[in-house]
Amino acid sequence: MIAVITGDIINSTEQASINWLKELKSVLNQYGNSPKKWEIYRGDSFQLKLPVEKAILTAFHIKATIKKIKNKDVRMGIGIGLEESVSKKISESNGTAYQNSGLCFEALKKSNLAIKSNDADWDDPLNIMLELVLFIADKWTISQAEVIKASIENPDKNQNQLAELLEKTQSTISTSLDRSGYNSLQKIFDYYKKQTQLL
Repeated sequence: MIAVITGDIINSTEQASINWLKELKSVLNQYGNSPKKWEIYRGDSFQLKLPVEKAILTAFHIKATIKKIKNKDVRMGIGIGLEESVSKKISESNGTAYQNSGLCFEALKKSNLAIKSNDADWDDPLNIMLELVLFIADKWTISQAEVIKASIENPDKNQNQLAELLEKTQSTISTSLDRSGYNSLQKIFDYYKKQTQLL
């Protein structure tokens, strides 16, 4: 069983793609090589394959990366399921994980992030949690997104170390984490990892 994230960049045509494409490629490269693990297609859309337990953390990692760029955000549908056909290109692979990801992405309306497996009872509580945390995450400032991204990429660093890394004060790091809802995000990450063991 795997997870597949299908996404696209919101407001991608408002600025030259060079402003966000480099950041998107950089974050996707942290999860494997293109085109087997990820691909960017149609200019502003992408697909990423990864282990099930990493899916929600990765989605917020991508979101924080894109929201570092002014007036940019990302929509993503996470699909959980099987990979029944494996190709050298992720776009040519197939299975219920890919199908669920595509269906989830196409169904996005009011929310910029959702998850779909073959078990609606498993999906529903997670999607409610995601909707609630997105009320804060969709409003992340550039500075908050930068701190969230650094926190996800450096889970072993404390606030003082993050401050040194980002050349900010410890109080700025603390305030950014509080206002960005990072504690709630961590609870969702932990809850999700436990729930994946039930699949």
